[in-house]
Amino acid sequence: MDADNPLAVALRGRWAVAAIFFVNGFVTGSWAPQIPVFLTRLDITESTLGLLILLFGAGAVSAMVWAGHLIPKHGSKRVTTLFAISCCFGLLLVALAPTVATAAVAMYLFGGAIGACDVSMNANAVTAERKLGRAIMSSSHGFWSLGGFVGGGAGGIVIQNYGHVAHAAIVSIVAIAIAAAALRHLVADLPVAQEHRTFSLPRNPTVYVIGIMALLCMNSEGAVLDWGALYLRQELGSDIATAGFAFGAFAGAMALMRFVGDGVRNRLGAVATFRMSCIVSAAGMLVAGLSAAIAPWPWLAIGAFAVCGLGIANMVPILFSAAGNQPGVHAGAGVSVVTTMGYSGILAAPSVIGFVGEKTGFAPIFIAIAGLLGLIFLLSGLTRAADFTAGPRDQ
Repeated sequence: MDADNPLAVALRGRWAVAAIFFVNGFVTGSWAPQIPVFLTRLDITESTLGLLILLFGAGAVSAMVWAGHLIPKHGSKRVTTLFAISCCFGLLLVALAPTVATAAVAMYLFGGAIGACDVSMNANAVTAERKLGRAIMSSSHGFWSLGGFVGGGAGGIVIQNYGHVAHAAIVSIVAIAIAAAALRHLVADLPVAQEHRTFSLPRNPTVYVIGIMALLCMNSEGAVLDWGALYLRQELGSDIATAGFAFGAFAGAMALMRFVGDGVRNRLGAVATFRMSCIVSAAGMLVAGLSAAIAPWPWLAIGAFAVCGLGIANMVPILFSAAGNQPGVHAGAGVSVVTTMGYSGILAAPSVIGFVGEKTGFAPIFIAIAGLLGLIFLLSGLTRAADFTAGPRDQ
């Protein structure tokens, strides 16, 4: 029977985890067009918004560590189920918050649900990769980017026509419907040896260096997610609907490249793919930052963000695969550490950008981020572990 066919089960699990990636990206991307409204309805400055985003990041990082403890004990399938359902309602909680104080609590909970779901779904994707015997991480992240593109691109239009609360409610309904259909098909984790069922920090220092690379890489995602729309609004003079395409174009380009990224990586190898991606992403971010000075036209910056998205596309999946396939390191522990470090870039670092951007504008920040993406190029050799040997592991 099909239910007894390991390959059929793995294939269903592969598409199920892809759907959860889509849900996570859709909810996260839907936050981006909410930001200008969030700023004005609470009557706060960019610095205060930066503090609220910091709380979002604090919730995400603390929940990521918690998820890292839960996965060896309960398996990534159960942990993903719990937090995928939770993250479906995070944006609605933020949209309904009437004051800065309640918004702070909502942002912390929203970040926690997104972050814990992220760790568990990546760990489940590593399991699916091994059961299938081939790379699926880039295309799984492609579904995250596709979700971000749909959420970011459509969100501004929905908010402009129906309001921010209606938009958040629609996001929750769509997300829970997709999650409900997918969660039961997630693959069960491979057996974990008894001595590895408790979470412990990896002793392999390479894991932490990869985490720093992920932080610097994902800082660019956080910058576009949280500040791209404001950059277009305040420095390039776009309307709300157009501003929503800053992250939408970035995420859409990432999605397109990630859907072919596994094939590129399998053909060229992780290191060569990562190096080319660094060059492309740095060039795109540089043009986005310079556009305010050389050609203050919103669509030039949007196009540049899209080019950056093409480069970033395969960098994060390669780093996560490299972390989950380090010798002597349990996949859940490796992914948890690198995801936690990396997502401090997408979730916490943008709060610093808010403080600096209020004083300098956002153009110099995007130029500086381009330089950081260039620095990651020098560490590309550490991604070699992403070219894993397929098959089960004991730990």
